[in-house]
Amino acid sequence: MDSQIGKDELLRRARAIRLVISDVDGVLTDAGVYYSAAGEAMKRFNVRDGMGVELLREKGIATALLTRERSSIVSTRAEKLRIELCYMGIHDKRGHLPHIVEDTGFSLEQIAYIGDDVNDLGILDVVRGSGLTAAPKDAHPSVLERVHYICHAAGGHGAFRELADLILVSGNTGI
Repeated sequence: MDSQIGKDELLRRARAIRLVISDVDGVLTDAGVYYSAAGEAMKRFNVRDGMGVELLREKGIATALLTRERSSIVSTRAEKLRIELCYMGIHDKRGHLPHIVEDTGFSLEQIAYIGDDVNDLGILDVVRGSGLTAAPKDAHPSVLERVHYICHAAGGHGAFRELADLILVSGNTGI
């Protein structure tokens, strides 16, 4: 288990999680976007990540999506996975975190965040103080330096599922 903090501390934090907030592009997708003449046409999602969302939900652990993009593709994916907390068009993710805390009632200690690029640094810095932070193995180096857990999987290739599995095997009993 590769971790920037000790294994015991990583598992302690994972046991407390009640909400996993995920960036979309570069975490749930491989960061590729297919464009047609009409604009954004497709994004590639990994079904194992979707199963991670479902397994978390079965334990009473919620998932939220937080992205700068406004995309009907992301809305469709969130609907398919029954993710009710889908925040799109958010350029200041750190600034939006208090709204998520208010919407959910969860404290920072109960929140995990997984992101992959420099626009995630602000929220990562806040969550890592008492919550749990993670990144896909192919995240930007500045992100990799600041997270508790670096996934073995790349974005869009099971990184979210890996974080979900970590939370689930930690002894987290959910709500």
